[in-house]
Amino acid sequence: MTTTAQVNAVLRTPPASPRDAAAYFSAGLAFHADVSDVASALAADGDPGFVVIDSRSTASWDQGHVPGAIHLPTALIAEQAEQLLDRSVPVVTYCWGPGCNGATRAALALAQLGYQVKEMLGGFEYWVREGFPYETWEGPEKKDADPLTAPVDAEDCGC
Repeated sequence: MTTTAQVNAVLRTPPASPRDAAAYFSAGLAFHADVSDVASALAADGDPGFVVIDSRSTASWDQGHVPGAIHLPTALIAEQAEQLLDRSVPVVTYCWGPGCNGATRAALALAQLGYQVKEMLGGFEYWVREGFPYETWEGPEKKDADPLTAPVDAEDCGC
């Protein structure tokens, strides 16, 4: 009598080899930065070594944006990037949030023009949800951190 073990949905497709997993996750970190890391780098004394680009519309920018970000809507990148950006300085793009691929389109447009670029995971939505200050057309704003996205009683999540 032979028995066949049931394989759950997680293991139905086996995990990648450690070598392939390391290459994949390393590549992910080369292409993405998270909101908390961007905020920490911007808050530190001195030059963070990158610039932040908000790729949304003017109405979206006015509603709220990351302090110090440069407003460069995706549709204007080809026309305005050279006047606003230095090719030797890496760029971090963001858009609304995880449900929007605007930051990806902006990152692609910038990469095609020869810029080093990363996309900020979570976008403006997670910037606000994690409790970081932001600017609106009316001035600075800040909301309490959402406990589902950021620790409420700690400086960072420890990741």
